[in-house]
Amino acid sequence: MRNLNLDQLQTLIAIADLGTFAAAAQALHLAPPTVSLHIKELESRMQAALLIRGRRHAELTLAGDALVSEGRKLLAASDDLIDLVQRRAMGLEGLVKVGVSAGVSTRLLPLMLEALTQRSPGVEVKLEAVGSAEAMQRLRAATLDIAIVASPQPAVANIRLIPWRNDPMVVLLPSSWDAPELVTPEWLAGRRWASFAPATQMHGLIAAWFGQAGFNPRPFLTLSYPGALKSLAAASQSAAILPLEEVKDQRNAADVQIRHLSPQLMRPMAVAHRYLQAPNLAVDSVLQVLAEFAS
Repeated sequence: MRNLNLDQLQTLIAIADLGTFAAAAQALHLAPPTVSLHIKELESRMQAALLIRGRRHAELTLAGDALVSEGRKLLAASDDLIDLVQRRAMGLEGLVKVGVSAGVSTRLLPLMLEALTQRSPGVEVKLEAVGSAEAMQRLRAATLDIAIVASPQPAVANIRLIPWRNDPMVVLLPSSWDAPELVTPEWLAGRRWASFAPATQMHGLIAAWFGQAGFNPRPFLTLSYPGALKSLAAASQSAAILPLEEVKDQRNAADVQIRHLSPQLMRPMAVAHRYLQAPNLAVDSVLQVLAEFAS
């Protein structure tokens, strides 16, 4: 029995993404007859129709949709395996996949990567923006090695959680606003403010800060990226509640002002990683660097 051909699988996925045989042929630099042959042989191997061929568009059958969904994982695993072999051949330590939630400071990330490069130049980090809950599940599924997540998190089998940082939250305001030294929920609830997207734990943290004071205001806008929230304040569009670490570079900016919150709001975070049966020097190197930036 022949094994699944990954080139044929890649062709099917390209058709699913691009909609036509012709577009897939162009993207994969294949002749159109080769694309047709790939699908014919793949359907023969699967003993199932995978595509419904229309005049202008090709659609997946239920069997084709299942193969594409799981096939993406196979191609990703194949890429990872090739990368691992090539790195070992060059004497490099390895690739570490790190999930990063929306609340992690974009100022800290470059500093941590620079420290890792100095400590372990053979280790490469692949950062993936992913919510905390999803990151925990991906750690369990072994598609991430490490994750920086909001804390607390429900316990997940074979995943270790290490307290990492507990940073104060502040509000970044347009410089033109007449703001008190300490911003309260009551003061901010009556003004335009932006927050993290509802799917993030940061959103829930901020909502609880308002709620404990008896307020439930709707944000002017919700976004997933701290940099976008900062730009709103700089453009005098709204206030933005962010970790202090994220806005330290704005302290002397002429277009914004930073105010602390009253009552104080803290953002706890943790480092999560899988328990490994065998030592992994690359993962250990990343964990050591993260520990240096703990607070």
